[in-house]
Amino acid sequence: MKTSMKTKLMALGLFGVTAATVVYGPSLIWAESPDALQPGGTDTIELPIAGQHPMIEAVFVLDTTGSMSGLIQAAKDKIWSIASTMAAAEPAPLIRMGLVAYRDRGDDYVTRVIGLSKDLDAVHGELMQFQASGGGDGPESVNQALDEALNRIGWSQDPNVYRVIFLVGDAPAHMDYQDDVPYPETLAEAKRRGIRVNAIQCGNIASTATQWKRIAQLGKGSYFQVDQAGGAVAIATPYDETLARLSAELDETRIYYGSPEERARKRDEVAETKAKQAAASPAALARRAEFLASKSGEASRLGEKELVEEVVSGRVDLEGLPAEELPAPVADLDLESQRRLIAETAARRQELRGRIQELTARRADYLEKKVEAAGGAKDSLDHKLFSTLREQAAGVGLSYDEAAPVY
Repeated sequence: MKTSMKTKLMALGLFGVTAATVVYGPSLIWAESPDALQPGGTDTIELPIAGQHPMIEAVFVLDTTGSMSGLIQAAKDKIWSIASTMAAAEPAPLIRMGLVAYRDRGDDYVTRVIGLSKDLDAVHGELMQFQASGGGDGPESVNQALDEALNRIGWSQDPNVYRVIFLVGDAPAHMDYQDDVPYPETLAEAKRRGIRVNAIQCGNIASTATQWKRIAQLGKGSYFQVDQAGGAVAIATPYDETLARLSAELDETRIYYGSPEERARKRDEVAETKAKQAAASPAALARRAEFLASKSGEASRLGEKELVEEVVSGRVDLEGLPAEELPAPVADLDLESQRRLIAETAARRQELRGRIQELTARRADYLEKKVEAAGGAKDSLDHKLFSTLREQAAGVGLSYDEAAPVY
């Protein structure tokens, strides 16, 4: 009997993310015309409670035409840095991110919309699929992209949320499409709804600079220019591979419950995300580890119906869960063994988070010295995004006074 119980406990330790839950990833919408669109964002929106858990909702509207290949690669590498930079605020915010990829009429697609979601693994997984292609005729479908970022993305309604759009591109908007909503109309509505719009120009096309500055002005946002490749800080560190491994081990502590259909859905979702992560660099996965070990990252990493967190927090009574809602081999254990398993898994999770946070601090110190030796990073995409966040998020009570950009 003791040997059988030990075998079950060992099996559960290997079980990890093969269990499933009811969390749904962000919706991906392919759109050739406004009529083809459906609302984006499938998360249940968790509005902040007064005095705790403020929220940041950030949507990146990204030109994915051929000239933007360098910036797109930088975005794939830096999305976790951006999330970690956002997470450095006090108090720690809940973070939801979305994407609108755009090209132009006649390309493979006009837009792809990924609704706002706290599941940043899923958002990153979709971003990893983006490739630069198309374009070539100058102006792009910026008007449509901004309109859909405002109206098809699943924004919350709470006025105390920091809601922001970052338009990133190198070519101006087509203003000759008769059925478009011109960006001044979109920006007026964004202002009414408390959504700031920032404009990031890649490269130095003069007509883009003129238009992007106007977009930032109308959107109550900031304008800044970076080089064609994005100008992001890209430095590998001796800690990246270890952090990537610890992040994967932290993932393995997740145990999900729910109906068989819910668990199967989550199992497929996790497997798909894991496959997409295989293409990410160790540095990107190290940044992911930093974010997911933060207070803000907990919601993204765990999602809904994660058994360990919900039992430890007291939100779920383990004794009251039907056996059919528990994954094997948890369901086969007696109640005392289930409780012991939950406690051991929670302790393992805390140990891994502590190791990640310790190595993250060493990594940050290493990067700070490297950046200083290179003459600083005030002109980098990382620093300019941080400066924008620090200034704008203060309006909803988020402070970055003690923070710095995460590279």
